Parts: sequence; C-alpha cells; structure tokens
Amino acid sequence: MPIQSLNRFRDFAARKIGLAGPLQVLAYRGYGSADQLSFTGRVLRDDGLHPCDEDWSLWKNGLNMVRRFSHDEVSGARLRLTFQGQTHEVETDRQGFFRDRVRPQSSLTDHGLWHEAEVELLEPQSDQGPVRAVAKVMVPRSQAQFGVISDIDDTIVHTSATDLLQMIRVAYLGNSQTRLPIPGIPPLYQALQAGGDGQGENPIFYVSSSAWNMYDLFEEFMDARGLPAGPISLVALDLSLPNLFSFNHSDHKSDEIEPILEKYPDLPFILIGDSGQKDPEIYTQIVHDYPGRIACIYIRNIPKENPERQQELEALADQVRQAGSQFVTFKDAVDAAHHAVDQGWIQDQVIPEIEQAVAAAAHLPSSATAD
Repeated sequence: MPIQSLNRFRDFAARKIGLAGPLQVLAYRGYGSADQLSFTGRVLRDDGLHPCDEDWSLWKNGLNMVRRFSHDEVSGARLRLTFQGQTHEVETDRQGFFRDRVRPQSSLTDHGLWHEAEVELLEPQSDQGPVRAVAKVMVPRSQAQFGVISDIDDTIVHTSATDLLQMIRVAYLGNSQTRLPIPGIPPLYQALQAGGDGQGENPIFYVSSSAWNMYDLFEEFMDARGLPAGPISLVALDLSLPNLFSFNHSDHKSDEIEPILEKYPDLPFILIGDSGQKDPEIYTQIVHDYPGRIACIYIRNIPKENPERQQELEALADQVRQAGSQFVTFKDAVDAAHHAVDQGWIQDQVIPEIEQAVAAAAHLPSSATAD
C-alpha cells in the first residue's frame, strides 16, 4: 500500500477516536544564491506545545520539552510551495521533512537579505481549515564583506555541554526566555553582520548537533536576545540503535558547514565556536579542506582548569596559522571584538556596548572590564 494511503487511513482513524492533534507546517529559515534557493520544513501533528514564560517552573518547562519531542511526524504529506509565481509540489519523508529547491525567475540580490515563499498543506486535509506557513530564505547581497558560521551551545547560549546534569537543567528544563546568551555575544554578532563600514548585511549561519525538535526554542531565543536572524542547521533525530551508536558530532557539523562554503565560493568566512567539545578540531579541518576560504576561527575558551586542552588548542592554532588563516581564543566577547576591530570586520564604536553587556553579566561596572 502506498505511503500516502497508509497515512490517510491512519489520520482518518486517529480523527475518529479523537487522538489526532491539529496539523501544522513548520518552515525553517533557509539560504540560497541568485541561482538557487533551498527551502526546508516539516509537517507535524501539534501535541500542545505552549508559548513559554520566564516564570515557568522546571516542571512546566520539562513538560513542554516532552511535548516538543513527542510530535507525530506526518510522512507522505503533500505541500505546495509558491515563490515568485512559481508553484512546486513536494512530499515529506518518513520523518515529516520536506525539501525543495527553486530557481528564481528574477534578480534577488538587490532586494534585501531575506525572501519569502508560501507553503500550504494539500494532503492530508485538515479539519481546522487551510494550514499554511511562510518560508524565509536568506540570499547574501553582493556587498557582503564576509560570512559567519557559528556554533550555538556554549558559543551564543549558556548550555554547559561539558557538564551533563547542568546541561539537562539548562537546555531541557529551561525555555527560550530563561536561557541566557553568552555576555556580549548579541551586540558582537550584530556588529559582525553590519561589517567594518556598518552598512553591510553579512550573512550569519548557525549550526548545532541538537535535534530539529529544538528549532523553535533556538529561533525564539535568538529573536528575544537580539541575535541576527540566520539559517539554523540541526540534526534529524533518529532514535534507532544503529544511528545512536554511529552518530558523529564532527561529521554532522562538517556536513552542514561544507555546503555553505560551496554555495558562496567567493565569500570568505569567519567560524565561531567554543573549546568545550570539538569545534576547534572541526574548524581546523575545514581550514585544511578549503584553503584560503576561512579568514579566522574564533574559539570561546570555556574557563576550566585543563592544561592538556590548552596545549591541544595551541597545536591547532599553529596548524591554522601555518595554513594562512587566523585562530583566536577569547575569554569573553570584548576580547573577540577588539580583534575584529583590528581586522576591519566591525566598527570600534560598538566596543562600549559589548563591554557594558559583559560587565552587567558579571555585576561589575563597565570600567572593571578594561585591561
């Protein structure tokens, strides 16, 4: 029996016995070029995920997280994507994901950084009426100075990925309103997007080994904390035993970074991560694989007494510098900002705002952060 027929039968039966949640289309932020746009999204049955509040208890946050991971994926769903008058029909895979590539019919590079398409669910039909979403795709403009590819956990948001119990409390028992940005990172990223002349629209991409089920949390967090909007690349969670034992964090990040570099062959990139896991090793390999493409690697040096790790970072830095790129470790966003000013990547007038953000997080006056 074709997968669409099986899904129609399952949806019909679920609706009859009152177990079917409302259908929803999630459209993820994508990216593209003047020649081709890539759209990605997912069709799910909503299990009652509620808008969060900063006063929520650990219990309420935990319950919302359970709902986030207990969605029913809708495989074999048919959707219509409309962009610049073009219509494409796409079908979801077994995990409910849809992907589509569109060739623009007219120029995009002079009409802003973001472009929109409408996505409408055709099948299965919904009891609540039309189910639609707006898919946004980023196309860097010709005046972009560079691109930024950034890790998420412990690079832009406190996660404590090296401490399992603390990570569970922060990442899975918190929400987008309670999670805290790394101090000074939002204004630093805003400055990087603006560029050295303050006029540019440099593209920023985010990559993480977290599951796509966390997408809404990351997007809401970034919007709430003033981080520049950008495509977010996550992991399609597969709980089968073979996948759980074979998943490779390094391979995933490389697999997400490499298509970005290949999509924009004339654009230099800055890679930003942290020392807690394998970002330095992954980024160093990228420098070797794409010579001349990486202007700088910034690594947030997570404060931890580990001389062996510091030696590893120094060895990686030597490799990167010998390859002709820069490798910079920083203790806070102020360090990174001063280096970026020296390189002409951001304007120096943003430094006080970054200093104030770092000082406020430490409950110290701004002057206390000065050298």
